[in-house]
Amino acid sequence: MSAIRSMTGFATVRGEAGEVGFTLTMKSVNHRHLDLLVRVPMGMEGLEATLRKLLKERLRRGHVELGVQLDRTVAAGRAELNEAVLAAYVAAYRRAAELHGLAGEPDVNELLRLPGVLSAEASVVRVEESVATPAVVGAMAELLDRFDAVRAVEGEALAAELRAAMARVQVLADEVSRLRNGVAETQVAKLSARLAELLEGVGVEVAQERILVEAAVIAERGDVDEELVRLKTHVGRFVELLDGGGELGRQLDFLLQELNREANTMLSKTGGSVGEAGLKITEAGLQVKVELERAREQVQNIE
Repeated sequence: MSAIRSMTGFATVRGEAGEVGFTLTMKSVNHRHLDLLVRVPMGMEGLEATLRKLLKERLRRGHVELGVQLDRTVAAGRAELNEAVLAAYVAAYRRAAELHGLAGEPDVNELLRLPGVLSAEASVVRVEESVATPAVVGAMAELLDRFDAVRAVEGEALAAELRAAMARVQVLADEVSRLRNGVAETQVAKLSARLAELLEGVGVEVAQERILVEAAVIAERGDVDEELVRLKTHVGRFVELLDGGGELGRQLDFLLQELNREANTMLSKTGGSVGEAGLKITEAGLQVKVELERAREQVQNIE
C-alpha cells in the first residue's frame, strides 16, 4: 500500500558548499494544484529551475515554499590590535600610578581584555554557483525524504479519521434502513385515523384495501432504498481507496460529492415521514450530512 500523504508539511536540512554552509527549508499547505514558490540567494538564479524540476518530480498538489539560505560569513581567525586604544590605556595607567605614588607596570594580559583593545574580524566568502548547485541539489534528496515522512505521518492520521467517519455513515445508513420498515405501518395508522375523523357522522366507510393502497403510494414517494444502496456502495469504495493509498485527494473529493448528493435526496424524500421513526430518519440523515462535511474538510488536506 502506498503512503497517503497530507499536503501540509515542514522539513529542513543543512549542508556545505566548499567553505560556505547552507540551509534548505521547505513547507507546504493544501492547494488544488501544485503551486511552487522557490527562493534562492541573489546571484544563484540559475539554481531555481533545477529545484523546481526536482519538486515537480516528487510532488503533485499543494502550495509549496522552498528556501535556500547561504551562510557566507565565516570567522577569519584573525584579531586586530587597536594600538591607539592600547596606548591610551597604558598612558592612563602610568598617570594614575604617578599621581598616587604607586610602583609597577600594567599587565599585558589585563590590558588585552579591556574594551576596544582587540577586535576580531570576519570576512565574507564568495561562493560560485557551479560549486553551490551540486551541493544544494545533493541535499534535496534528504530534504524531500524528510518532508515526505512528515506528510506521511499526518496523512495516516487523516486516513484513520476518514475511515472512522465512513464507519459512522455506514451505521447511520443501516439505522435508516431499519427505521423505514416501521414508517409504512405508521402511515397506514395515521391515514386510517385521519379518514375516520373526516368521515365521522357521514356514514361512509372506506375499505381497508383502499387505505393500504393510499398508504403504499405515500410510502413509495418516500422510498430511499436506492439511495441507501448507492450510499453504502460509495462508502465501500471510499474505504477501498484509503486501503490502497497513494494520491487520493481528488478521487475522495469526487466520492464525497456523490455521497452528499445521495444524502440530500434521502432527506428530501423522507422529509414528510411521520411518527417517531420519521423523526429519527431525519435526524440520521442530518447526521450523515455532518459526517460528510467533516470528511470533506479532511480530504482537502490529502495530496
